This record gives sequence, C-alpha cells and structure tokens, in this order.
Amino acid sequence: MSAAANWKRPGEAATDSERALEGVLAQVERWRGAALRYRPVSGGISNTNWRIGVEGAGGDYFLKVPGRGTDMFIERGAANDASRRAHACGFGVEVVDFLPGPGVEIFAFVEGFRASTNLDFLRPAVRQNAVTALRAFNDSPALGLTKTVFDMIDEHVEQVAMVGGRLPADQPFLMRRLEEARAALTASGLDLVPCMNDTLAGNFMIDGDDRVLLVDFEYASNNERAYELALWFDEMAFPEAIERELTEAYFGAWTPAIDARVNVLKALGDLKWSTWAMIQDAVSTLDFDYYKYGMWKYMRARAVFHHPDWASWLRRV
Repeated sequence: MSAAANWKRPGEAATDSERALEGVLAQVERWRGAALRYRPVSGGISNTNWRIGVEGAGGDYFLKVPGRGTDMFIERGAANDASRRAHACGFGVEVVDFLPGPGVEIFAFVEGFRASTNLDFLRPAVRQNAVTALRAFNDSPALGLTKTVFDMIDEHVEQVAMVGGRLPADQPFLMRRLEEARAALTASGLDLVPCMNDTLAGNFMIDGDDRVLLVDFEYASNNERAYELALWFDEMAFPEAIERELTEAYFGAWTPAIDARVNVLKALGDLKWSTWAMIQDAVSTLDFDYYKYGMWKYMRARAVFHHPDWASWLRRV
C-alpha cells in the first residue's frame, strides 16, 4: 500500500488538503470525541475526496472538501437536496449529515461499489441499469433549484470575465451558435426535470452484479430532460447505434426530433464545460490541466456547431 493510501488520524495532517479536512472533521458534532481516521479517495476534478473511519460506527463514511472557487457555480444546499432525492428514488447513496457552513455532505461509504469507467459501459447491463437510474432521478419531484444549460453558460461567461480567464478567439461565433440553440429550444419548450448535469463515468458507481448508483449531485438542478442524455452520450463517446438503443430505452422510442435535440444539447454541454474549465484554470489550486480539458471541450462543441446538419437539427427540436 502506498503512503498516500495509509490511514491518518486528526493531528497528523502534513498537507494543506489534509489540514482542510481536519478542520471540517472538527465541525462534525456527531463525531465529537470519537476516534477518527482518514485517507484520500481518488477521483474528481473540483474537490478533494476522503474516506473516514469512525471507531465503533460499523461502517465508513465518504466526504468531499469543496475546492477553491467552486462556490462560484455550486450551491451546496441545492446539491444536498439532490443527493437526498437520489437516495429516496433508490439510486443514490445515503446522506448521513450536511454541514451548511463549509458546504460538506457526509455519505455512507458504499462497500462493494466502485466508480465506473467508460469501458464498463461497453456492457449492455451497465448501460441499461444506468438508464433506469437516470430516468428514476429525472422523474422524481422537482428540485428547489432551476438552472438550465443556458443559465449555466451565461453565468460562466460572466465569471470568466470576472476572474480574468482565457476565452478562445472564436468566442463570438460560439455565442452566435448558443443564441441559435436558445431560440430553437425555447420556442419548442423545455421539459424541466431534476438532472444530475454531470454524467461522466466516475459518477456512476457499479458493483459486481453491474448494479448502478448515482453519485455527485453538485451541479444538479431542474434542467432540460434531454440534456441529461446528451451530456452522458458525449462523455461516453457512444457510437450512434448505442445512442439510439439508449434513447429508445429512456423515452420508449427514437424519433428524429429527440435525436436533433440531443445533438444540439451535446454542443451546449461541451460549451458549458469548456467555459467552466476556463474559470477553474484561473482559480483552482488542484493539480489538473483545466486549460487542456477546456480546449478539448471547445473542439467537440465546434464539431457540432460546424456540422452540416446543425440547421436541420435546430428546425427539428
């Protein structure tokens, strides 16, 4: 076992992230006076993740310490609301506690589950179970926060300017495409439902039987239903045949209108996350190349914005 994976106890912090964690642990009333230990959990590009052991508790816990600048685009109370909603619908992890001050959620640590990878979604059972989980969350009662993909992009564009972040030379073109999509989707009507808005592979936990749990609802809000699938398809890089299979499983049928909607929203998802990355590039202290990540997302958005079917997709949505 590497040194990074070794358990530590409060008072043994040697890094800024460990000291930040110990500061959070000191605020957990239910653990006051208990013997604690902790170690890092890999994954995530916004926060630091930790596994917490509590003597006599009968099981471990998971918590994340918010990264610098994440309060610019994450409403922690709303995230907690969504986490509890996911557990209530049968596909989330139990929320044990929430600290409003630091915005920290404490979850039961789910033994036997691991974060999935894109390769796991080559298995039909994983894909189908993921569709079932997403549909259950999307069909749950409305969340307290409504934030559409248009709201997210508008917010991020303002924030990039505020923090002095970098934007691409073709930003005016990207904004024109955004407005075209806004006009088309607004005219057709948005189907606002609870959405994770962050369907990368690592936010699907799977076990040995390919059962699926959804985790990480920091960006959750009521948003356009088809965006949930569009972002997931984009993150997974599914071939067209699998996208059609999953669209049919989710909606009950594949139609040209749904396909057009998903394609347009793929570009908007990439535009949202590329702009988010430019904010993180300017403010985050985590060891991650946000600029490279953002440039990749911009390239994917452009591929859709320049697609010869862009205009016809807008007409069909």
